[in-house]
Amino acid sequence: MPWWRWVLRVLLAFAGVAVLTVVVTAGYIWAVGQRDDRPPSDAIVVLGAAQFDGRPSAVYAARLDRAAELFRQGVAPRIVTTGGNQPGDRFTEAQAGANYLRRTQGIPASALVVVPVGRDTLLELRATDVVFDRNGWHSAVLVTDPLHSARARTMADELGIQAYTAPARTGPSVRGFWSQLRYLIRETGATLWYIVFHTAPPPSVSNASTHAAPPGVVPGRVLSYPAPTMTAWQRS
Repeated sequence: MPWWRWVLRVLLAFAGVAVLTVVVTAGYIWAVGQRDDRPPSDAIVVLGAAQFDGRPSAVYAARLDRAAELFRQGVAPRIVTTGGNQPGDRFTEAQAGANYLRRTQGIPASALVVVPVGRDTLLELRATDVVFDRNGWHSAVLVTDPLHSARARTMADELGIQAYTAPARTGPSVRGFWSQLRYLIRETGATLWYIVFHTAPPPSVSNASTHAAPPGVVPGRVLSYPAPTMTAWQRS
């Protein structure tokens, strides 16, 4: 057999493995997004999304509403909001989320924990893991978009958090077939990137919104800042 046929066979085999990997990963992301796990846990963790001068975006509000629903069902005694801010913003995503939960959903301040760090999912979860370690918490129900749940859970599990997912079922992120297809393609790339490199994917892969870390916090580095208290969020 000519040598070029062997090369062609090897290339086709690699291509087949690559396609199978993408298909299996996309299937896993879709399957996790359909799950709704809500066992009793130490905390409900809401992953941050865009906010506008303290007002959560529609995507973020849907996540916060879902977290409030789980809190009222007794899933966990506290809600952790996460996310940093853009340069010049008056509020972090975490602060905006906590304010929303207190004012709109009536969640008591004593049940809110703010982790005002994160420009991507991995940095938010690393910061959350520091808070969990210092408070002796081990389990969390993660609240985010359905198709974002698999990547978030994978990251949390690798950090040592016993993670479950109960995604938001309302809001712009779950509307429209083409919108969800684009989201699935984007998350498949972002999840594969994390599995291979164990870093947050660049915006060109994840299309994630940019987050700003507080001074002294280096993205990708394990954090060592003081954990916030149960009511350590800024009132406006």
